Amino acid sequence: MRKKSNDDDAYKKECLAILTRHIGEEKTIGMGELYERVFKRRYNNRINSTRRLRNLITDLREEGVAIGSNTKPNTGGYHLIRSPSELEEYVNRNIAIAKKKLYMISRLKKVSLPEILGQLSIESINMEGKDVN
Repeated sequence: MRKKSNDDDAYKKECLAILTRHIGEEKTIGMGELYERVFKRRYNNRINSTRRLRNLITDLREEGVAIGSNTKPNTGGYHLIRSPSELEEYVNRNIAIAKKKLYMISRLKKVSLPEILGQLSIESINMEGKDVN
């Protein structure tokens, strides 16, 4: 469980306000630019310095805000998802990533993927002390 700052709500509001001008994948705002506009300062390291922004994005998604992302080299960043089809595409891309990770876990544990999936029943997943249902 990560520690939240007292300023997180204000930063989330600012982040969402900025993202409302970036609706649809073609209007993606780069992570660096979004960071600088939310926090009003430059970042030092693309990975370490922007962690707080990524945590805000995660918080907003957990609150139900449909924020899409892409990792394309020159156009990667964040945007608000515009349509059901764009949401479906984003969800399917993340499911494919999750499947690859679960497959790797099954190989490392030397058990079948269905066995791993059986161990991960949705009812038993507990994230930060909250039921996911």
